[in-house]
This record gives sequence, structure tokens and C-alpha cells, in this order.
Amino acid sequence: MFIEKFERMIQQRIEDEGGDSEDRPESPKSGKPRYTLPRDTHEFESKIIYNDIPIPVKVPTAVWPETVGDFSLIKLIQTFSTPHSTSPQPFALHPHLTTSGAYTHPIIVLVNAMLTQKRVIFLGHNQPSGEVAEAVLAACALASGGILRGFTRHAFPYTDLTKIDDLLKVPGFIAGVTNPTFAHHPEWWDLLCDLTAGRMKISSKIEPAPVTEGLLYFQQQNLIPPVNSGAQNSDPTGDNLFMEDILRSISNRHGEGAIRAKWRAYITKFTRVAAAFEEAVYGASALYIIGPGEEPSPQSPSGAVADPSDPASLRGHGYVWPDEASKMRELAASVSRIEGWRNTRSYYAYIQDVATMYYAARPVKKLDLHHHHDRLRTLKLSHAEAGAIYLAFAHAIKDYASICQLLTVTPESQAGLFYISMGLFHPDKAVREATVELLDRIAAHEAGRHFWNHLSRFVKLAYFRIKRDKEAAERGLSSPGTGLGGLQPQQQQSLVGVALGDTTTSSRRS
Repeated sequence: MFIEKFERMIQQRIEDEGGDSEDRPESPKSGKPRYTLPRDTHEFESKIIYNDIPIPVKVPTAVWPETVGDFSLIKLIQTFSTPHSTSPQPFALHPHLTTSGAYTHPIIVLVNAMLTQKRVIFLGHNQPSGEVAEAVLAACALASGGILRGFTRHAFPYTDLTKIDDLLKVPGFIAGVTNPTFAHHPEWWDLLCDLTAGRMKISSKIEPAPVTEGLLYFQQQNLIPPVNSGAQNSDPTGDNLFMEDILRSISNRHGEGAIRAKWRAYITKFTRVAAAFEEAVYGASALYIIGPGEEPSPQSPSGAVADPSDPASLRGHGYVWPDEASKMRELAASVSRIEGWRNTRSYYAYIQDVATMYYAARPVKKLDLHHHHDRLRTLKLSHAEAGAIYLAFAHAIKDYASICQLLTVTPESQAGLFYISMGLFHPDKAVREATVELLDRIAAHEAGRHFWNHLSRFVKLAYFRIKRDKEAAERGLSSPGTGLGGLQPQQQQSLVGVALGDTTTSSRRS
């Protein structure tokens, strides 16, 4: 992403120098191109001259909320994952923190503690203060996921005993210390993260979780065991599988960007599950604003089209589960941490952000794009159900802003446009052609073109075949039995060349 910004900068510099790229193709000394595009466009590299000394600097081209400084999520995860995997130790049970029982993964315990606004201390005895500060900043980004905010404002990357009185006045702080005295005062903290040993400890003085309406709601339905029983062993939250995926990605060297993308998806899911929880228990949720036409009813279930002439009125919203039993199981397993989150700074800040996003940056209000894309991704839909989604997307996604909105629910870390491109293989011709038109608009979009380029050659071949079929039919030249959409052999070769990326061959044969 953002490569076009660097292209414009290079062009601007050349123009400022009074020439063009043809006038000054190379540097006179090295013989190399005068300006080259960076390999990594996530940072802009430059130099600051101070006392005749060039100091290299890297400026991020995009910054997520709650992202401060240079830190590594991978380093934080590995610090606490390695001791846990080699010699697991049980935690003292607390409903807000140990959502998978006594052997909940320590990173999940940390995220739960921050989501429920507990007092978290990172202790790095005999470690540089910079290491401790980095862990604090990484933890803030971990819990935020680039979605939630309110952590860094109450974070203290490094503090000491002289400031303990002021620190204890702050509810739900995240602090870094190097003095081991903190470990002997459990009344000062709720969760202690020992960076030296790679272990976490839940305070014996932690405030117990209150009995809430949501907890009673699911207990009355016998969906969860009694509080503090520690009987959650089947991983209904999916946290164990998620951490296995994270550690597998780290071992396969997927990189910091991939891990941050996975955590963004995890926090996004948490907020959507929380919205579904509030709707189930309290009847409504401020975590999601329901647009016109999204609300399902007994006569119009999720996925039904209220107005057949307007595909954008497709019903349904929120997180998608394969069935009602799976939904209630996951909501019951997450009840304690969701209830713990509902009275925190990040919860109320997120409600404000949802309202701002809906009214200022959500051009498509009749359709929950995330919900229906998840239906395509996770459910076994009939041809009619899938076709309604493809037609609704093609109808609703028209301009630059709406394409941006669609791309936010189809990140490359989650297969990108793959599930939308499956509309090219739908048995209904109208659906296939509508999908082609949608992909046309995405491919012409400044950011969407990157997503289009990552589609497979097989998908692109289908796209070009349908497009040529439609053009031939409009000209009255389509005839069955002549290969790819009635095309002549030369045209077929050109089509294959384009689909496989052989632009030279395709342009020459065209």
C-alpha cells in the first residue's frame, strides 16, 4: 500500500529539479537510477543533518491508534509463551482473566486484564528501563488492536517507588518498573508480568468479579459452569486455537505486520461478539448502529431481501456463527470479560468511535458489509443466498468511499477479495456479470488495485472470460462451441496471457 504516494514524491522531486525522468535517468556517480521506490512502503526513510552528521530516521506512513514508539508484539508474545509452553503453571482463577480456566494462555490473561481495566505492572529486574518501557507500549498496542483506545493515556512506560502514591490513584494503569519490591506488594497491582522469568501472576488482593445480569442470564440457561469452577476446557472462546495460530505464524517467520494484523482481527471479533452479547442479554447494543434494512425479523431472517428490487436491503447484521448453539456457547464463555469490559474507558471510547465512524465514514448504511462477507466466508449458503449477497454488494459498492469501506472487511491477511471473486463462478449469469462490474470498480480504485493484483490467475481468467462473453453478446458475435466465450484462437491466447500476467503477449496479440 501507499506505493503511489512515493511515485508522486519522486515525480515531484524530478519536476523541482527542472527535468523529467528521461532527462536524469541515473546518478552520475553510481550509474544507478536517481530515485528508486522503497521495498517497504510502511515507513518513509530520510535523514536529519545535525552538526554535519546525517542521522537516519524512519517515519511511519500509517499509524494505528494506541501505537507509540518502536516495539515488537512478537518479542512480547515470545517472552511469556516460551515458559508457558515448556512448563505450564496454573493461574489463580478470576472470571475476567482466566477465560479458558487455570491454564489460560498468559498473553490472553494479559489482554483480558487490559480489556477489563485491571492494574498491570511489567517488572524487569536487572533489565534496562528501555526493555520494560517497550513491553508496556507493546501491551497497549496488543489490547488495542488498532481498534480500541484509552490504554496509552494511562500507561507509564517507566516508573519507580517514589511515584507509587500517584500511580495508585490511577484506575486501570499499565506501568513498567525495575524494582523487585513491587512483586511483594500484591495490593498495588492486579496482574504482575515478570519479564525476567517470563511469568505472570494474578494478585491475591484482586477485586472479585461482581455477579452481573449477563452472568445470571447464561447461568439460568445452564450454558456456563458456576463462577470460578475452572471447568472451561473445550475452548469455546477459540482463544487456545488463536494462540496456536499466532505461535505457528511466529515460528514460520511471518513477521511483525502479520502478527499485528491477526491481533487486529482478534480485537475486532471481540467487539462484534460483545455487541451480539448485549443484544442477546439487554435487547440492544451501543457497540453497533443498525442501519435501515439491517434489522432481521421473524418474518425476515438474516440474509432475506426485504425489497427484491433493492438488493442493498439485504437483512442481517453483526458477527456470524454457523448455528444458534455455537453462538450461545461462545457468548456464555465470554460473558465475564465482556461484562468486565462494559464499564471501562476503552468501552465508552469505542461507543463514541462507532458513532463517529457510522455518520462520518460509513457511506454504505443499508448493508452490513462485514456481516454478509462473513456469511460468504464461513457458511454453506445456497445459490440464491450467495447470489443475493453478490448482487447487493454490486448494487451498493459504487464510489471511492464505499470501495474503501468494503476493503476494510476484506484484508489481505484474511484472503482479500477471494470470497467476493467466487461470484464469478455462480450459476446465475446476472450474478457473474454483477461480480465482474464490482471487480472492475475495485481494480480501478487506488487501494483496490493492490487487492485485485493478489487474486489468483484462475480467478482472473474467469473474470476476463465473462467480460469478453458479455462484450461479444452485446455486439451480437457470441456463438456457442467456439472455446472461451465464442472467442477466436488468437483472442483466446490474448485472454490467457492477460489472466496469467503476460501483458506483453496479450497486448501484442490484441
